[in-house]
Amino acid sequence: MKIAVCISCVPDTTSKINFTENNTEFNKEGIQFIINPNDEFGLTKAIFIKEQNQAEVIVVSVGESSIEPVLRKALAIGADSAIRIDNKAKDSICVAKNLSSYLVENKFDLIIMGKESADYNGGVVHGIVAENIGMQFVNACVGLEISDDSYIIEREMEGGTEKVKIKSPVIIAGQKGLVEEKDLKIPNMRGIMQARTKPLNVLESENFDFIQSIEFNKPSENKECVFIDEENVAELVKILNEKEKVL
Repeated sequence: MKIAVCISCVPDTTSKINFTENNTEFNKEGIQFIINPNDEFGLTKAIFIKEQNQAEVIVVSVGESSIEPVLRKALAIGADSAIRIDNKAKDSICVAKNLSSYLVENKFDLIIMGKESADYNGGVVHGIVAENIGMQFVNACVGLEISDDSYIIEREMEGGTEKVKIKSPVIIAGQKGLVEEKDLKIPNMRGIMQARTKPLNVLESENFDFIQSIEFNKPSENKECVFIDEENVAELVKILNEKEKVL
């Protein structure tokens, strides 16, 4: 069994975000990058499947050489090898096209992606890849079991969940719930040492220029919080009416 886990490298959620080049480029200086949280749930699930079914797990990512430490972490968690498609991950379509070019030439029984990335929250790469390579796709997955040559997949839907049975191969978009948060794999010393010798192959990419970022804008700073005595309802109404213009 051969599993591909597509991961993206995103800024740590505690990082302070700034922009350069007249607010057209993300400033990476001093930023700690991590495996996208939704992808990490998928990677852990792939490792569990590997341990139970003797599968081969390959992590795939589009990015420049700066993302290699994150790929090494994925190898330390338990992936067998890593592929870095050498291109700046400029937008969702660029990433999807490059992933599609690799995945269509290398056959996998299961492809796991995260539902969305924590930086741009696009949530479209998996769908584009599925269309490009002509593979079945299930989104918002919170459960995955193997049944002979099929997968029993539980996905979120409005008001609850749905279980579906799909034959291999398939692409799934995972999220929290695919594995429990407490079960996420953390690299140990043995895994870190082994990761140094595991293959990390770099592939040439194709240039796909579809979207150009014109300007990024950060959210406005929060206004100073005003505390009103619970007995002073009249003052609260006055502020809402005259200053905030919500009444």
